[in-house]
Amino acid sequence: MASAAEQLAANINLAAFAKATDLQKRIWFTIIALIVYRIGTFIPIPGIDPVRFAEAFQSQAGGILGMMNTFGGGAIERMAVFALNVMPYISASIIMQLMSTSVPSLERLKKEGEVGRKQINQYTRYLTLLLAVVQSYGIAITLQTGNLVLEPGIFFIASTVITLTGGTMFLMWLGEQVTARGVGNGVSLIIMAGIVAELPRTIMSTLALARTGDINAFAVFALIGLMVAVIVFIVFIERSQRRLVVQYPKRQQGNRMFMGESSFLPLKINTAGVIPPIFASSLLMLPQTIIGFGGMGANPPEWAVVLQTWLGYGTVGHLTFYAVGIIFFTFFYTSIMFNPEETADNLRKYGGFLPGIRPGKKTAEYLDYVLTRLTVIGAAYITAVCMLPEILITAYAVPFYLGGTSILIVISVTLDTVAQIQSHLVAHQYEGLIKRSKLRGSGGGIVKK
Repeated sequence: MASAAEQLAANINLAAFAKATDLQKRIWFTIIALIVYRIGTFIPIPGIDPVRFAEAFQSQAGGILGMMNTFGGGAIERMAVFALNVMPYISASIIMQLMSTSVPSLERLKKEGEVGRKQINQYTRYLTLLLAVVQSYGIAITLQTGNLVLEPGIFFIASTVITLTGGTMFLMWLGEQVTARGVGNGVSLIIMAGIVAELPRTIMSTLALARTGDINAFAVFALIGLMVAVIVFIVFIERSQRRLVVQYPKRQQGNRMFMGESSFLPLKINTAGVIPPIFASSLLMLPQTIIGFGGMGANPPEWAVVLQTWLGYGTVGHLTFYAVGIIFFTFFYTSIMFNPEETADNLRKYGGFLPGIRPGKKTAEYLDYVLTRLTVIGAAYITAVCMLPEILITAYAVPFYLGGTSILIVISVTLDTVAQIQSHLVAHQYEGLIKRSKLRGSGGGIVKK
């Protein structure tokens, strides 16, 4: 039998959406924020030679710069103020989450609840600023070394560092505002907006190259068919879950006896969501950025050649590190999102238990047993979705980036955002039912003469 929440969700329609004014404000705020982000991707930083930079970018567009450009919504191609996107913020989040499990002071902060979380977020912002300054300085130096600027010098370096760092900090603030006042996760929506904005142009460019015979037409249609199959597979896995039955015994409150109830504990196959490929990509982008821009000159330095040989896009080293990063962050982020011991303690606190499993330590061990096996499946699923298109793109020499990571991000973020919208509508319907019941209760005592 469907629960009350499921029955309300089934009755959601356009009329219910029209009445949810708070949800409409949240959606409009999110849309305006994404429009502001898209405008920023078209504003170039000062001092760039557009002709030389366009030529240099086209020579690197099929590699890591193409992937960064896709994630950034074309900001790399135009070297816009949002060229760094939110990748420094993601890298800072990775570092802080790793440190919160190994540094005792940060681990204590993590256990302090909302206050500790706010303090860790503040440290993450400071680290984001530091990483953005370092990356923007590296980009400024390599652009200047590659003769891609109009007037090289200290003024160009300073203006580039200030512009790119300011763009990243603004996007970080904008993402936090969307998370608090809009719908969905702000940072994930910013990345998704960039991918969606570049996707139509990427598809049209692919078809144009197939029409002119620059790439194999059969390979293009095979890739499109693979994309459709991957989309169906991702939706199926993302909506799949293992439901553990939770039983609540009979209990007595005062003179009333409440019968035992049964519920379920949903465990998703992919608990980590879209975080592992984003984290793995952001870690690979830091050295790959140095490789891409360092090799733009006519005589690239020896270190850039060595790094390109070992970690260049499409090489065995790149694919291996990418796969290992996805698997590592899948297990790591799952351990952060779901704590078996804490869940077992909460179940015992409220009198719940898993049938046939002793409450407490045995329940925590069983939850860890089930979650570990689900995570193995989830890690294999994410790795396959992200790696298979990468391998095919490298094999068929597609001259730009169109991979499974982008598809996974778009679908996962869309599903999460739709789920948040639905939860807002369900909450609005609950509020309407409560108000109507109060009105009926107050009206019941009125006696008409």
